[in-house]
Amino acid sequence: MSARFNMATVHSAAYKAGIGMEAALQNSFLNPIQKELIKIRASQINSCAFCLDMHTKDALKYGETPQRIFLLNAWREAAELFSDEEQIILAMAEEITLISHKGLTEETYQKAKTVFNESQIADIIMAAVSINMWNRIAISTHLPVAK
Repeated sequence: MSARFNMATVHSAAYKAGIGMEAALQNSFLNPIQKELIKIRASQINSCAFCLDMHTKDALKYGETPQRIFLLNAWREAAELFSDEEQIILAMAEEITLISHKGLTEETYQKAKTVFNESQIADIIMAAVSINMWNRIAISTHLPVAK
């Protein structure tokens, strides 16, 4: 599959706005591994090879374990490997990514409220929104996986 075009060049204003969203998330409460878990899980759901390649490598650089990355797709069955906070973050990332199913359910939102404040919940939502945007750009433009 060959790349179609470079979104950063063809629609630079919109692409820069996406970069701006990422910059805003640099100041979120999420630590680097939590951010990468959101990015990897959403990219698994969306089947975005480019983002999976990038974010699994980034997660390893931040100290994430290969075992947790390998089992991320089955985090509910491997719940003992993920903290309560990470499980809520992952549930939110999945529900936001699969927005057409039920969206962010009331059950998950209420669980999030027991652990996170509104600002932190907003950070999680925006992190999920951001990676879903990048997944859609990478998939739509056939962004190639680095060799």
